[in-house]
Amino acid sequence: MTTTSAPAAGRDPPRMDLRAGAVHSVALAATCYVSYWLTTYALSQLHSLSAADNKLGGLWAVVATVFVYRTSHQEDVAVALSRSVATLLSFVLCLVYLLILPFEPVGMAVPIGLGTLLLILIGRPEDAVTAGITTAVVMVVAAVTPRDAWQEPILRVVDTAIGIAVGLTAALVGTKLGTIRSS
Repeated sequence: MTTTSAPAAGRDPPRMDLRAGAVHSVALAATCYVSYWLTTYALSQLHSLSAADNKLGGLWAVVATVFVYRTSHQEDVAVALSRSVATLLSFVLCLVYLLILPFEPVGMAVPIGLGTLLLILIGRPEDAVTAGITTAVVMVVAAVTPRDAWQEPILRVVDTAIGIAVGLTAALVGTKLGTIRSS
């Protein structure tokens, strides 16, 4: 008796071809550069706490860009929404805390736990990781630079917005170019 094998259950999904992968990689690299430049140079002309904080802002924008830049615009929008919800919640929790108290390790843990609970209650438990990471970074940076620490959440939400906007714009342009080429 001859049997035919079914496709393996754990088989990898189809991979991008080399050209599409190269274009995607170069576009992501260029997009990250634009996010970093906009945050560290352009934004720092409007408001700057320090050169180190400007670089941190650039890093934060690049992270947001990498999070939202995907191979399809639909994926980008979903990830951007998730990133935005998590960042805004973290922003509010950190700002409220830092307006009242200076950084303390327990002061970092409480907003992380509270943010996780709130995200679970509103039906977005998948955003708890991003909110937790965002809260931890903002609070530790506030500890490292305690002068005007309350500004850190505001600056990080602006950095994130820049990264999201650049990532979504690049993805939209890429999607439009792909549609033009395939027609």
